[in-house]
Amino acid sequence: MKKLFIAAFILVSTFTTSSFAEIKMGIILGFTGPIESLTPAMRDSAKLAFAEASSSGSLLGGEKITVIEGDSTCVDAAAATAAAEGMISQGVAAIMGADCSGVTGAIASNVAVPNGVVMISPSATSPGLTTLDDKGFFFRTAPSDARGGQILADVTKDRKVKSVAITYTNNDYGKGLADVYEAAAKAHGIKVTAVTAHEDGKADYSSEVATLASAGGDAMAVIGYLDQGGKGMIQAALDSGAFDTFVLSDGMIGQSLVDAFGDGLSKSFGTMPGSTGKGAGVFAGVAKAGGIDSSGPYTGESYDAAALIVLAMQAGNSADRASIAKNVMGVANAPGTKIYPGELKKGLDLLAKGKKVNYEGATGVNFTSVGEAEGSFLEQEIKGGKFKTKKQR
Repeated sequence: MKKLFIAAFILVSTFTTSSFAEIKMGIILGFTGPIESLTPAMRDSAKLAFAEASSSGSLLGGEKITVIEGDSTCVDAAAATAAAEGMISQGVAAIMGADCSGVTGAIASNVAVPNGVVMISPSATSPGLTTLDDKGFFFRTAPSDARGGQILADVTKDRKVKSVAITYTNNDYGKGLADVYEAAAKAHGIKVTAVTAHEDGKADYSSEVATLASAGGDAMAVIGYLDQGGKGMIQAALDSGAFDTFVLSDGMIGQSLVDAFGDGLSKSFGTMPGSTGKGAGVFAGVAKAGGIDSSGPYTGESYDAAALIVLAMQAGNSADRASIAKNVMGVANAPGTKIYPGELKKGLDLLAKGKKVNYEGATGVNFTSVGEAEGSFLEQEIKGGKFKTKKQR
């Protein structure tokens, strides 16, 4: 009988140890599709935070995180939803992602919220997500386009552009940002000569550019994706000589665009969420040490999204999905000790002692009452064959 008891104890202990040894986390981003050149660095930044927490030995007494990846495609809601369902069936505690606004809303509404799974998106910016009926399970470390469009219009005005033609990718992100940008540009006295949508996935955009060219303008504002229709619109504009100055939304900013057009973008500019504060500098060093180029869009936001998830787990002393949701806001905002990239062990140890933390992260995280970043923006221009930050807005 004693031997049976010992054997049973060993079996239970083995099961308990293995169950505590792994917490599954989802990362869902558009590894294929119109922003595929941006997502590897975003994924790697999130994995960096998860690995930092895992290796600290402080996460829930020494638990480890296993990452499960899924492809949102950025544009195919059905495929994104199926990928998220696969993650949840494997028992993920939370999801870092998704990326583009349409698929993010679809995953949240159809999969994450009904299953009580926290999603923290690093890059979904549609104003429509602010009023999503998320039951407290959806957050985003990227600021809404309600502010982003205003900032882009401010930069357009400061760059002395007097008239602009606008093209936008025909989805939630494109339409929402275009509406805000158009209204803000007009409020600045900038003439909006034409506004037209473009579809991603076309081989030729000469007819769309011809429509905008006939209306005229000092510049063409391209609100879209750098690996898809937005790139095609710029190509057609340069080929026809219709425009040589482009106002670029955040989805258009990435090295692949400069590599494609070189000097053709020399007069162009844009904005993307980001910060030049202390956290941004710290993250640049942490990312470099991890072999990650942090200069692209949404890398800091991706690290921050993952970091918030692990800190929320620690705050509730549980990897339970509902506990994570309950504690995200508490670790994101003051009061508490400020925590920066590379300091997750410090944050985890403080939380384990019952102390409060205020996660500043790479992007100066501060959530509004609905769980989205207030955020700041970086004015971008092309210098020396690369996007460079002129200043923070």
